[in-house]
Amino acid sequence: MFDRTLRIIDAFLLDKIKKQNVLLVGVGGVGGFALESLVRLGIQNITIVDADKIEESNLNRQLISTSKNIGKYKVDIAKERALSINPNCCVKTYNLFLNEENFNDIFKDKYDYILDACDTITTKYLLIKKALDTKTKIISCMGTGNRFEPNKITITSLNKTYNDPLAKAMRSILKKNHISLNIPVIWSSEVPKKTKEKVPGSIVFVPATAGIEMTYFLLKDIINKS
Repeated sequence: MFDRTLRIIDAFLLDKIKKQNVLLVGVGGVGGFALESLVRLGIQNITIVDADKIEESNLNRQLISTSKNIGKYKVDIAKERALSINPNCCVKTYNLFLNEENFNDIFKDKYDYILDACDTITTKYLLIKKALDTKTKIISCMGTGNRFEPNKITITSLNKTYNDPLAKAMRSILKKNHISLNIPVIWSSEVPKKTKEKVPGSIVFVPATAGIEMTYFLLKDIINKS
């Protein structure tokens, strides 16, 4: 399945890609596209964490959602899709909301990369702290809701973000706990659109771009280490 890939990268790099062990937290709008690109890139060891079920409101932007799998757990559908693309994948799933009580269960395994595509500030904090403590590479996605323009998505360190309420909250909690803000994050410089609803709006372009950029960040890091 990697014939076209091998026309761009060599077999040594592809073999290295295949051996990476990746933790993906969140498999919604951002995480679904991250998973898709991880599998198609060649990553064969993936652990997915998500507690949610697929809902009708996911259909406009979340890659794994279809009208036929509404009500099913996202991790189950995500694993099914990953294996349908590459049956050689080893996909481990945790159908749970990641918090302090179950955090250590997830980290019984050692990961080469952590892809944080979740929405919860406390979970993001735990993942960043764990990554720093274990010297594991992490890329954390900030807010993609209420945004329209995919070209405003970028990757920098957390301390360089602006126009992003989630990033602002993350800077605050990390500062409070004396943790470096020199963490790579994906974020949008676009000013979020104001809505009257508590639940943010979302359209496919922004989370899709963010998810693919997460995997591209991983690939560039592997190349730089080669």
